[in-house]
Amino acid sequence: MARYTGSVCRLCRRENLKLYLKGDRCYSDKCAFERKSYPPGQHGQSRSKHSDYGIQLREKQKVKRIYGILENQFRRYFEKADKMKGITGDNLLLFLERRMDNMVFRLGFASSRSEARQLIRHDHFLVNGKKVNIPSYLISPGEIVEVREKSRKIPRIVESLEAVARRGVPHWLELDKENVKGKIVSLPSREDITMPIQEQLIVELYSK
Repeated sequence: MARYTGSVCRLCRRENLKLYLKGDRCYSDKCAFERKSYPPGQHGQSRSKHSDYGIQLREKQKVKRIYGILENQFRRYFEKADKMKGITGDNLLLFLERRMDNMVFRLGFASSRSEARQLIRHDHFLVNGKKVNIPSYLISPGEIVEVREKSRKIPRIVESLEAVARRGVPHWLELDKENVKGKIVSLPSREDITMPIQEQLIVELYSK
């Protein structure tokens, strides 16, 4: 599947928000967003006004970039969320949070969602004791995500777990650091998703 392979720091600058796409580097002085907190390109420092459509589009692009999802898959999530009971925007974010790559990142087994996707594809994780190598697999409450025994000494996983205290683990997840496993206690509520996301703008964009 096609995937953005350019500089991810440009994405943070484009959205005028630190998206934490490079893991530990985003917390250091090397973070490009801290040094150049304006959009990339020749006209990045010039003032620009956005139409209502432009604001909605930027919000959609921002959420896609946070979770590392391409347009077709993102639209499918929206269509499923729209058919469910409840608030469409909340349902959409719930789908994104339930993705396995997001869960691996949230539990602290990877320093970023992109790193989590790579580790998952290389068969380093089990869900309820069974191998799962699909980053988009949707985790349900009660399921246990764990690192395979032979993968527990991989430096990237060890280093990420050592740094998990700085990032923290959401209260709706339960991390067993000693046994390198985590349990999904419950689904997150809208208040638990703390990234500055205005999902209603995305709903308005797709509803046109």
